[in-house]
Amino acid sequence: PAPGRRRARSSRRGGWHLGKSLPRRYSFEIKDGREKQIWYLKISKLALAFAIIHSKPPGKSSKEYTEYLAKTVSEQDFGWKWKVEVLEAEVLRLRQELLLNRISPRFCLENRKQDTSAETLLGQEPVNPVTYSSQLEDSGCDVCNDSAFDSLGIASDFHQSEHNVNTSKHWLERVPPLNFCHSSKEQSLTAPVHFLQRLLEIRKLSEGGILQADFSELENDSFTICSSVSQLLDGLTIFYNSPKFPSPSFLTEGVNVLISLITDTKLSNHVLKKCFKKMEEFKKNLIQIILRNRSVNRFQALNTVSEMLGLLGRNNILRNSLISLLLSEVRQFAEQLLQAHQVQSVYDITQYENMFLLCMILEQLLQNETEESNISSSDYGGEEKIKFLKNLDQIILHLSDEFPLFSLYLWRVSVLLNSGPMQID
Repeated sequence: PAPGRRRARSSRRGGWHLGKSLPRRYSFEIKDGREKQIWYLKISKLALAFAIIHSKPPGKSSKEYTEYLAKTVSEQDFGWKWKVEVLEAEVLRLRQELLLNRISPRFCLENRKQDTSAETLLGQEPVNPVTYSSQLEDSGCDVCNDSAFDSLGIASDFHQSEHNVNTSKHWLERVPPLNFCHSSKEQSLTAPVHFLQRLLEIRKLSEGGILQADFSELENDSFTICSSVSQLLDGLTIFYNSPKFPSPSFLTEGVNVLISLITDTKLSNHVLKKCFKKMEEFKKNLIQIILRNRSVNRFQALNTVSEMLGLLGRNNILRNSLISLLLSEVRQFAEQLLQAHQVQSVYDITQYENMFLLCMILEQLLQNETEESNISSSDYGGEEKIKFLKNLDQIILHLSDEFPLFSLYLWRVSVLLNSGPMQID
């Protein structure tokens, strides 16, 4: 028995952990390897510092020279990122054209003929680089390089006279996005809008029997439709975050295209099936834009965002999920307001004012749902409806004296959730 005990102790000294599959010496090797990596990283940083000090030009401090080198590297990195984005945009444009050609070859053939004629007309009218350069500088965009003027037809879509726009319309659609001004907000909308407009046009022509189209191709190329819709939603979010009045025409076009897309009986199924998560993210972003806006003159901008949310509610699937999101936000704020009221603490007055917009949107959506379905509103809402109605009477009772208008909105929403149609003055 003694030798056996010694063998057992020697096996433990060999480094094997009880209940583990790796020897202890391997864990030491891993730890030693990480320490070597850290050591090599420190030595590399030290060597780089000595190299910078040794090679710095006279008249410059080491700090200034280091900042100069960092700026140079970051500019090069930005240049590569910009080139990658341009190439990705071109790839997406080609995929869009290919998808449209698969859906309706005849439609794309007619467009190519019109493109050729438009290109001939544009070739007879030389572009004045000085004129367009001044327009771009006025818009706050920098011209990236000389070759960028090849694609200035995009900018002319917003500045040329009406007859020039008509002759070059299809030519503009073929221009790759983001290749003359990287920071142009218009490009975040015009590229996907052009593609989706043509898709809707094919849908309209095929419905009237004028054109044959195979929309099953949308199932085979979900990447293109998802990327285009995502690009459109991201572009709209950018504008709603920093709106300008009056709203630019391309923003109106983007909104119209999105609403046409989600209300079309055939295309909406394809879009929501592939892009539902992105649509949910878009709705959440719009709600947060309303809640977080603290500008003094914010109400015109917030009304525009609330109108967008109301338009999204035209789709039954989006409306139900939007109602759940709004119920959650209103309920959470009501609970926070009640807690602040009970302990006599300060509440967020700006968020309180913005919350009325969400209440009005919620009331409108519930009213539309009740009128269109002609059924009790209690048939939808799910878990969020249950949470909203729980203890709501107590919340209204405690808040009614101090916050009568907000309590009234809570009561009106609860009536819509619990009953059939309610006439609202």
